[in-house]
Amino acid sequence: MIKAFIERVLPKKTAVRKEHSGKALGIHSEHMSKNAVYVCDKLQRAGFEAYIVGGAVRDALLGVIPKDFDVATNARPEDVKHEFRRAFIIGRRFRLVHVMFGDETIEVSTFRSNTVKTTDGSKGAGEVESDSTGRITSDNVYGTQAEDAARRDFTINALYYDPMRDVVVDFLGGLKDVQKRTLRLIGKAETRYREDPVRMLRAIRLAVKLKCEIAKTTAAPILEHADLIQNVPPARLFDEIQKLLLSGYANETLAALRKHGLAEGLLPLLDLIYKQPGGQKFIELALDNTDRRVREDKPVSPAFLFASLLWHKVTKRWSEIEAGGENRIPALMQAMEEVIDGQRETITLPQRFAGVTREIWLMQPRFEQRTSKAALRVVEQARFRAAYDFLLLRAAAGEVEQELADWWTNFIESDPDIRQELISQRQRAQARHTSPSGEGTGTDGPARRRRSRGGRGRRRDNEGGADSGGAGSADNA
Repeated sequence: MIKAFIERVLPKKTAVRKEHSGKALGIHSEHMSKNAVYVCDKLQRAGFEAYIVGGAVRDALLGVIPKDFDVATNARPEDVKHEFRRAFIIGRRFRLVHVMFGDETIEVSTFRSNTVKTTDGSKGAGEVESDSTGRITSDNVYGTQAEDAARRDFTINALYYDPMRDVVVDFLGGLKDVQKRTLRLIGKAETRYREDPVRMLRAIRLAVKLKCEIAKTTAAPILEHADLIQNVPPARLFDEIQKLLLSGYANETLAALRKHGLAEGLLPLLDLIYKQPGGQKFIELALDNTDRRVREDKPVSPAFLFASLLWHKVTKRWSEIEAGGENRIPALMQAMEEVIDGQRETITLPQRFAGVTREIWLMQPRFEQRTSKAALRVVEQARFRAAYDFLLLRAAAGEVEQELADWWTNFIESDPDIRQELISQRQRAQARHTSPSGEGTGTDGPARRRRSRGGRGRRRDNEGGADSGGAGSADNA
């Protein structure tokens, strides 16, 4: 059994170590994190091997300024932790060390083997464990640098840079694939996808982001093995989906996912959105906005993005619950919970994001209330800006009148006196469109008669000072 496993995992091609000058390849030291270089230097001074590895090296070779830096070493996690004051061992499936430098974290991993080793401590520190589908669930077997290269996902990610010697180490032809902009899996694609189904998502994301072509032997098995995504834990799937949507090329990446058969079952709501009138425009506008902000290095809220992705599913369920006789806001709240709970079956949306997503949705009806002090209270809400941006998105997609979005834009850009005048204008407009019976036809809903307070039976004039009413008012939201 062990022999069969080794033959299945071990790539047929023998890894041959080749060293190349970093300077000759166009790697500039100023593009490398000083903290990552420091980690390598300190580990080497302690007698260990240490290299910057993976995406940082790949991006530097492709002319892209690296953002995230990982270090690979033959030092065990305990050895790494011993060398740095702020270092923490994390993970169970893969034991890693996070070395903290202010707001930057350098992730340090120990060279891993691509073979099963004993548990007596002589050659490894555990066993490679997999489930019935072949997905690796535990992999803390340590090995050599060549073995570590063979265990990585793509050849262009199996490049090691020694900043102290300015040398790039290549075992599997990764440099050649970088030059050709080819994304190629290491080993047999079917096996590597079974070991870690997320590699299929990563292949699509990297190909779009780096403008690479996926090698035929890497792309062909994706459709056949797409259902393996269902075996990925929801929390880990959320992390990968977040990387995909925040890559700066979300629209292109989602189109590629659909092309390779990875969208259905992964984000089932995408099929629903694309089939609904106006849904495709809404989602494309949301993703275009996200891509633009990522490319401009502006902050992007995952909560806002998932609010956009799930919105049409919420509105559909909201309408169904209202049609069943439930009041408007309780119907919205029920729809929100049902959609978020249903999504947990495939992707776990962390509570810190789910809470913000709910607030963005729940504030949408409140934007319709513009004839009372409720409008002043709305802008004081913690999530107002995100909810307002969401309103602008809905208007751009034709879901609500542009006049509503423009009114709120004028409102938040005005001083207090002008704000009050805008509210008064809406009150007068509503009064002109209110029938004698009190049933209004304006977009802000009918004005309510306010009950008098006090025991003398005095009636308060409703004109100009009433709340707009409706389930979406500030008092009922």
